[in-house]
Amino acid sequence: MDRRKFVQSTILSGSLLGGALPFENAVMKDESSKKQQWYELRTYLFANESQPQLTGSYMEQAYLPALNRAGIRNVGVFTETQPQGIARLFLLVPFDSIGSFTSINEKLAHDEVYLKAGEAYLAALPTSPAYQRIESSLLKAFVHMPQMELPEKKDRLFELRCYESPTESAGQKKIGMFNDAGEIDIFKKVGARPVFFGETIIGERRPNLTYMLCFDNMEAHDTHWKAFGTDPEWKKISSMPEYSDAKLISKITRTFLTPASYSQI
Repeated sequence: MDRRKFVQSTILSGSLLGGALPFENAVMKDESSKKQQWYELRTYLFANESQPQLTGSYMEQAYLPALNRAGIRNVGVFTETQPQGIARLFLLVPFDSIGSFTSINEKLAHDEVYLKAGEAYLAALPTSPAYQRIESSLLKAFVHMPQMELPEKKDRLFELRCYESPTESAGQKKIGMFNDAGEIDIFKKVGARPVFFGETIIGERRPNLTYMLCFDNMEAHDTHWKAFGTDPEWKKISSMPEYSDAKLISKITRTFLTPASYSQI
């Protein structure tokens, strides 16, 4: 089979949620009255040092330009600052609608510029793949922060935080703490710059929520988190029994990230 046709058919057959019309119709009804973004958060796992190079070249030269041509902007690409082994690559793609998310792979399959630029990655042999595995989650933006907020482009440190909850009701209560009780506003007040907040709709370790903060460096990170923890409004909210971490959170995972040179965030 012609390599280009093989790549096209692979993209189409692997299209996320392709043909899942019941899911798409259901979420479209909910989305129509709101302007909340959707986020795909991917983590690329690597088995050797050559794989990050191949995947990084693909992101920079093929994938991000193709997303931009399709009208998808502000795509973030990050690497771990404190890896255990080979550093993972994190990809954050914002979508304005669930329809944009479900249709993007079909658009890419017909983008000849993308197919040519990404051929080394897309048609990598099974004996020398571009990655070991991809983990992916679909998130819906919080009501109180429905759109991604881009930080100033300079030297920056990003913190990605995932809060797992013991039950769905506890997860919703924690989301309410951010949306309704004012936790997001406190972050902004103390200078910890939120990039996005999202509830994981599809993905691993549900129920959970994930958000990203931006700091100038680790010293600024420590300073702003200290200010957050001592803020009078936060002390008031966190002291409420219904918002106790013991009730709402079973595990917190944090990952420090550095943006790739070509990252749009």
